[in-house]
Amino acid sequence: MAKAKGPTYVVPFRRRKEKSTNYEKRLGLVKSGKPRMVVRRSNRHVLVQLVEFNPSGDKVLISVNSKKLKKFKWASRRNLPTAYLAGFYAGVLGKKAGIKEFVLDIGLVPPVVGGLPFAAQKGAVDAGLKSPHGENIVDDGRVKGAHIEALANSLSEAEYKKRFASYLKEGFDPKKFTSLFESAKEAISKE
Repeated sequence: MAKAKGPTYVVPFRRRKEKSTNYEKRLGLVKSGKPRMVVRRSNRHVLVQLVEFNPSGDKVLISVNSKKLKKFKWASRRNLPTAYLAGFYAGVLGKKAGIKEFVLDIGLVPPVVGGLPFAAQKGAVDAGLKSPHGENIVDDGRVKGAHIEALANSLSEAEYKKRFASYLKEGFDPKKFTSLFESAKEAISKE
């Protein structure tokens, strides 16, 4: 009778069991040798980080939460314009820190054309960083919030106040969304 030479069952990593990390995908990103732009979203905000691999644990080089955009007079929400501005701000800070290029890490989010992670990537690329990306992955009009401005202008006054109450509470006028977007972008570029 042969003796067993090892376990017949290998316990998978905890994060794999929780379905919170795809290790094959992560390995491919780490092998590139470039910093990763990690884009995550919560219920209300967008987080953009430039992360460098380290064997003892990843090192966060730049971290921009969309809450930081308030200093540029931007009402932070979890939408495409906010993701773009957070990525743009991370790109500006990354350029100052000497980062020249990155790869996008969207985690387990399905890669949907026009999605939030791609808006953040476009913002960083427009700030001057390099990254492999498709040219028409995000619509420029949606990134600037033209669709939100059009909706705000098409609603009746009562519907407008109801739908955009949180924006109005902060003193942010959705009827001027694209101009406010451009002024916030200009303020970030001067940072």
